[in-house]
Amino acid sequence: MTDREAPRVFVTYAHDNPEHKELVHEFASFLRIGIGLDVHLDLWYDNVRRDWSLWATENLAKADFILVIASPAYKSRADGTAMPHEGRGSQFEAAIIRDNLTRDLRRETERVLPVVLPGRSVEEIPDFLNAHSTTRYHVVEFTPAGVEDLVAAITGQGQYPMPRRGTWLGGAREPREVPAGELPWLCASSGVRRAPASIGGTRYEESIVLRPTSPTATGTGFVELELGGNYQRFSTVAGVPDDAADAFQVGRVRVVLDGTPRSQHDVAAGKPATIDLDVTGARLLRVEMSRPGASASPFGSATVVVSRRGGRPPELALGDPTMT
Repeated sequence: MTDREAPRVFVTYAHDNPEHKELVHEFASFLRIGIGLDVHLDLWYDNVRRDWSLWATENLAKADFILVIASPAYKSRADGTAMPHEGRGSQFEAAIIRDNLTRDLRRETERVLPVVLPGRSVEEIPDFLNAHSTTRYHVVEFTPAGVEDLVAAITGQGQYPMPRRGTWLGGAREPREVPAGELPWLCASSGVRRAPASIGGTRYEESIVLRPTSPTATGTGFVELELGGNYQRFSTVAGVPDDAADAFQVGRVRVVLDGTPRSQHDVAAGKPATIDLDVTGARLLRVEMSRPGASASPFGSATVVVSRRGGRPPELALGDPTMT
C-alpha cells in the first residue's frame, strides 16, 4: 500500500456477551495497530452523546470494506428472526448491508467480508451472505499469518498472484508489444504515476510520469516493474514534459536490470532521449528519474550539458514505454 491511504474498514457485530464483545475489540485493535488498516469500531466512539443510527449510516457508506463478525445474536438479528427490540443497532446495520447487496450484488459481495473469529462457527454467518457458496474468512489467531486471507481480500494482493501468461509456442511467433505501465508495479516512489505526457511536441497516451507532489521534494523518483524473464526489449522516449514547471531543467533517467545499471541518459526540454534496451531474461526492471548535480554521464553517451537549477525536483516522463 505504498503511497496510498490505508483502506477504511468498518466492523459490524452484535454484543452477544461481554466475552464476545472483548474478542471483537481485540480483533479490531489488532487490525488497526498490527496491520495498519483504518478500522472503525463503535467502542471507540462512546466518548460523547451520539446519534448511533446516523453514525452507523455514515460509516457503512464511507467504508472501503465492511467486516461482518459471525455470532448467534448477529445471525438472528440480520436474518430477521430476533425480536424487534433485540440489538436494534445490529439489526439496523444488517438491513443497510442487505439493501446494498440487492442494489449491487457484485460490488458488495467483494466489499462485505464475513469473518469467523476463534470460537465462532460458519453456521453463525447471516444467511444473506451465502456463507457456504461465497468466501468467508476464518481468523484462528490475531497474527499477520492468522489474518493473511482477510488482508489479501482488502488489499487485493493475494499470496499467489496470477503470473503473466507467456507466449504460446503453438501460436504466432510475432513479438507482442505490451505497455510497460500495465506490468505489475512492485513499488514506486511518491509522484510517479501512469498518465499522458507530451515530450518534444509529441503526445504519448500511456506514459509513466514523475511529477513530485511537493516543490521541496528531494531524492530520486523510481518505479520497479516485474518482467519475470518474459520480454526481450524495453523501448521508450525519455524527456522533460512540455508543460514542466521549469522549462530549463535537466533530468537524468537510468535503467537498472536485476540490480545492474544498463543505460543512463540526460535530457532537457526539446532534447529527449530514445531508450531501446535488450532485457532478455531480466526479471526486474527499475527506472530511476532524478535531477543530476553534474552533467557528465559515466556511460559516455551524448548528454545535455546544463548545470542544476535551484534544487527543484525534476519533472520527467517516459513516453509510451513498451515491452516486447
